[in-house]
Amino acid sequence: VQLQASGGGLVQAGGSLRLICVASGRTFTMGWFRQAPGNEREFVAAIARSYLPYYADSVKGRFTISRGTATNTIYLQMDSLKSEDSAVYHCAAAQRGITGAQVRDEKEYDYWGQGTKVTVSS
Repeated sequence: VQLQASGGGLVQAGGSLRLICVASGRTFTMGWFRQAPGNEREFVAAIARSYLPYYADSVKGRFTISRGTATNTIYLQMDSLKSEDSAVYHCAAAQRGITGAQVRDEKEYDYWGQGTKVTVSS
């Protein structure tokens, strides 16, 4: 399975961006992680095949993850962006239905896409 992520760019603080990730094959839980320079990769959001969403506390209420009806495409709508949201965002997918604390652990994911860079200017 290959993952293709897109949608990153430069935006002013308070603005919005929408990231898209398309999987080439069947996947179960899909999600987004991000990594800023000098920081470890961190969980952002994930969504199960049941459409149940999960969010990091830092983005809850500002980001919305959704899944297309074909289920191999996920979207991350990012609103009220802050400078601290600047990072390279990576799409990930699991070949089994992971839930709860598992969705926040990058080791639980089997496939990773190339990153898409998000830069928020203050």
